[in-house]
Amino acid sequence: MKRKREGVTAPKEPLQTSKPTAIFRPCGGRAYTVSVALPGRGPSALAPQLKTLLAGQIARALAVFCVDEIVIFDDGQAKQQESKEDLREDAFNGFTGYSNPTYFLMHILSYLETPPFLRRHLFPMHPDLRFAGSLPSLDMPHHLRSEDWCRYREGVTVDETAMDYEAKKKRGKGDFQAQGISIVDVGLQRKVSIPAVIPLKTRVTVKLPEDSGPFINQNSQMVASAVEPSEPRKAAGYYWGYSVRAAPSLSAVITECTYPGGYDLIFGTSERGIPISSLANPAANRDNVTIPEFSHMMIAFGGVAGLEVAVEADDELLKMGVSEPKDLFDYWVNLCPGQGSRTIRTEEAVWLGLMGLRETVLSKGKN
Repeated sequence: MKRKREGVTAPKEPLQTSKPTAIFRPCGGRAYTVSVALPGRGPSALAPQLKTLLAGQIARALAVFCVDEIVIFDDGQAKQQESKEDLREDAFNGFTGYSNPTYFLMHILSYLETPPFLRRHLFPMHPDLRFAGSLPSLDMPHHLRSEDWCRYREGVTVDETAMDYEAKKKRGKGDFQAQGISIVDVGLQRKVSIPAVIPLKTRVTVKLPEDSGPFINQNSQMVASAVEPSEPRKAAGYYWGYSVRAAPSLSAVITECTYPGGYDLIFGTSERGIPISSLANPAANRDNVTIPEFSHMMIAFGGVAGLEVAVEADDELLKMGVSEPKDLFDYWVNLCPGQGSRTIRTEEAVWLGLMGLRETVLSKGKN
């Protein structure tokens, strides 16, 4: 027999690359939030396919950098184009990418943020979504598969007829709504019930019983509870997607903030600002700029013409005597000093800004 050579080990199993390794893992509750504002007319393209693609690129950036809120504002540059369908007041009658770019961008971003199994309940067929199926998935922590376990899940209230026979038999006869019960589809084999009356086809954040992990796909009926959409983030530290809202002007982005106390750290972006790299590098910080801790950060991006035109078109800011954009923000930063192209597109600026401020978010956010 041949002697086994010393120092020779059994061959290792091949590296498994079919599954992602960068899975989001919560590490305690997170109190701070990060918001982004950009003009609805920002992502400029002619063809509907390209408009959808650019919206998808923005959505990917929001998901990758855990943005909690996106605000789409009117910068006063959206000259509506005449067409047979796009100028109708009812946005559901046709493609809105030209007649109402703010609505179009909100529509695409909201669709992509919604877990895939909920979309058929919440988004009827619409021309805006014609090419949305070709966009890459955001695959965020709340986009759970049926075999995934998480105590929090997103769901939608459904009619009681959606429950299986055994579950209805266990509950007994009668109207569930009359009994103060709502049935929610959370993407599991069985629907769950919550002790609250919620209108049908309403999206709900659901908290499952703590000991229900091993039984999520068995024939057991679960009673869950409805919670605030922010609870997964505040209580457990999950990134739970982004909310979408519209603002009629740049000033309304700030004044209509939905967070208590408003935004306490606001960045404006422009090629005329200070280099964004200087904020995290003391050696390059000639202006001795220091970033305080924050609870709610806002990062505002402009269109091709910049935030300057949005300030000029904002009547409220003019009444307040604000004529310089930098006076509206706590920090006026340049995302790419020495840029080689004459312009930086909005979808490119979002990636640059969120990457440049990533260290600031992680080190200065209050918990």
